[in-house]
Amino acid sequence: MNSNEEKSRAAIAEQAGEWFVANDEKSLDVRDAAALAAWFKASPVHIEEFLGVSAVARDLKNARTDPQYSLEAILARARAEDEGSVQRLWPRDTQTIRGGPFGRWLPAAAAMAACTLLSVGVLLRWNLRSTERPAAHKGVAALHFETRHGEQLTQRLADNSVLHLNTDSAVSIRYSKGERLVTLSSGQASFEVTHEASRAFRVHAGSADITDLGTKFDVRLDEGSTVITVVEGRVTVGPTTSGQSPSLQPIELNADQQVRVAAGVWPAVPVAVDAEHATAWLRRQIVFQNQPLERVAAEYNRYTAKPIEIATPALKTLRISGVFATDDTDAFIAFLRSLKGVQVEVTATRIRVSKD
Repeated sequence: MNSNEEKSRAAIAEQAGEWFVANDEKSLDVRDAAALAAWFKASPVHIEEFLGVSAVARDLKNARTDPQYSLEAILARARAEDEGSVQRLWPRDTQTIRGGPFGRWLPAAAAMAACTLLSVGVLLRWNLRSTERPAAHKGVAALHFETRHGEQLTQRLADNSVLHLNTDSAVSIRYSKGERLVTLSSGQASFEVTHEASRAFRVHAGSADITDLGTKFDVRLDEGSTVITVVEGRVTVGPTTSGQSPSLQPIELNADQQVRVAAGVWPAVPVAVDAEHATAWLRRQIVFQNQPLERVAAEYNRYTAKPIEIATPALKTLRISGVFATDDTDAFIAFLRSLKGVQVEVTATRIRVSKD
C-alpha cells in the first residue's frame, strides 16, 4: 500500500470513528442517517472500517466490566511492579481482536485500555485520529487531511462532496447541523460540492471566506494571498473577520472566473480565466502561456524532489508556453535543453539552469 493509499485509509478510519461516536451518543436524525447510508454506499472500505471500530468498542466494553481491568486493579499492579517493567494489560482481549480481520486496531485499543475510567465514546474520539487536528466544538465532527511534498489526495466526504488536495496542503473539516466548514491552512484544494439547502458549504482560506452556491471550485494559498477559481456553478467570496473590514461587500464568481484576495486589499471585480488551466493539477499537469521561466520553475518546484535553480538572472524572464506533467521531470528537463542558449545540469540535489 503506497503513502496516498495509507493516508486515505487512515482518513476513512477516522470518519468511521466519528460516525460510530455520533451514533453511539444518540440516535441519528433523518438527515444524518441518510448521510451515513450514502457514506456506506460510497465504498466497501467504509463498511470494513466501521466494523473495525465496532469490534474495538465491543472489546473495550467487555474489558471495562472485568474486575481485573478496573482502575483500582490497574493502579494496584502499577504500585507492585518495579519501575520500568511492563505488563500487558489485555492478555485475553487482544487475542480476540488479533484473531479477527481488524488487527490494525490493536495499538488504539491498547492505548484506550489504559484509560478505562473514561467512556468508550471519549476513548474512541481520542484514539482514532490519524493526524493531529484542531479541537472541535461539542457536536461538531472534525476531520483533518494533509499531503506531503509531491503528493496529492482525493477524498469523498461524508456528505458525498469530493475533496482534492494538492501537494504540501492541509485542510480541517468540521460538520455541524448548520454548516460544513473547511479551513485550508496551507497549499491548494479543489472541491466538488454536493449542495444541501439547509447546510452551507464554506471554506476559510487566508483572508477569504468562500461560500458555495452549488459548484466546483479551487482555492490556493499563494504568496500571502488567496486565489479562488470557479470551474462550475457559483461561489461568493467575502472577507474573514480577521483579514478584512467586515464592511466590504462579498464578490460573486461564476464559472471561468478568478479572484485574488490579499490582506488589506479587496478586489473590485473577478477576472476571466481558463479554469481548466488553473486546475490542471487535478490531471497532474501544469499549463503555462507566455509565462516567465522563473514562475514556471517555482510552480514545478512544488512537485519535484530536485528543485530547479535558475543560475543566470537573464533567464528568469525568458517567456515559455506549454503543458507539462508534474510527475515527469525528465520530460521538462528535455524541454529546457531544447531552448536556444539554455544549458541544464542535473546534480544529485538540484536542476541547475544557466546560459550556454
